Amino acid sequence: MSKYTTIYLALMLVILTGCKQTENRDSQNQEPYCIPEKLKQGLDFEMIKIQPVKQTITLNGTIDYNRDKTIPFHSLVNGIVISTHFYLGDYVQKGQLLAEIKSTEFNELKDELKSLEAELKIANRALESASLMFQDGISSQKELLEAQEQVSVLQEKLNSAKSNLSMFSYSGQSGLFQIKAPQSGYIVTKNIATGMTIVNDEEPLFTIADLENVWVMANVYATSMRYIRQDLDVKVSTLAYPDEFFSGKISKISQVFDTEERVLKAKIEMKNDQMKLRPGMAVDIVLNIESNQGNALAIPNKAIIFDNNQNYVVVFKDDCHQEIIKITPISKNDLYTYASDGVIENDVVITTNELLIYEQLNNRL
Repeated sequence: MSKYTTIYLALMLVILTGCKQTENRDSQNQEPYCIPEKLKQGLDFEMIKIQPVKQTITLNGTIDYNRDKTIPFHSLVNGIVISTHFYLGDYVQKGQLLAEIKSTEFNELKDELKSLEAELKIANRALESASLMFQDGISSQKELLEAQEQVSVLQEKLNSAKSNLSMFSYSGQSGLFQIKAPQSGYIVTKNIATGMTIVNDEEPLFTIADLENVWVMANVYATSMRYIRQDLDVKVSTLAYPDEFFSGKISKISQVFDTEERVLKAKIEMKNDQMKLRPGMAVDIVLNIESNQGNALAIPNKAIIFDNNQNYVVVFKDDCHQEIIKITPISKNDLYTYASDGVIENDVVITTNELLIYEQLNNRL
């Protein structure tokens, strides 16, 4: 080998070494990826905890009104609707004017109220008399109980009559009365329109429901009965929000099978602050079951990225520091994947748009 060849090879080695060092410096000095503010607003996070490994079962069900806070308004009288001031789906306040009707039957309701008040006064005097006579041994306990029962019945009728009349207000014009909202809530049914004739029947003129709390009615088949108990925490998911779970608790379990569906009905009370749960929607109800497999790191399924036959998560430290971590699953249910290594307890993982962050970090490797 000539000396010129030796010199040429030596120069090439120096050049290649310099290029490699420059490449390493560029890699080391590369700025970290910082999540844009707009993207971060759409991210959700969850902290990893060590939890008992659990299995899950999933029931189906539907969202229903909270029947304890739903009022169907039935007409007590016949008449003609002069005007209406609401639409289906409106939110109304208690006492808000909803409709005006013209009827001659309100006077009869007022007369009934006065009659009940007079009867109740007489019944109360009779009760006082029966009580004194019973104390003196003149009358029997049976007579005293009958007098008490008469007062109780009349008082209940009077309260009902007052409640009925409280829904109407005299407008100042002869025979014209106003219907006002008996509670705050949403108009969920409407069967009243201007000009229609009101007939005192079973169909309500409208229904007001408070949708801030709703019921989820779960279908419990015989094969799942052993897992269901009162006060059991559950997670509810919907087709409208597939990546979001809503927390609830079983408050009541029917003891009789539904004759048509052949299921037990379990009632779950849910808060509905954001109005994402609408009556009539189909839902899935996820319940945890103990599996006696010990404890492990519980990672939400929403955070896991499957790539190249491996499972990864993106651990969030701050806006400009995230890390891709490979995990080794040991068990999985509908909510969590349980892992033995990779992440550690209290790590925070990204659970929405995690794939976007994952790709950004991979592109910078």
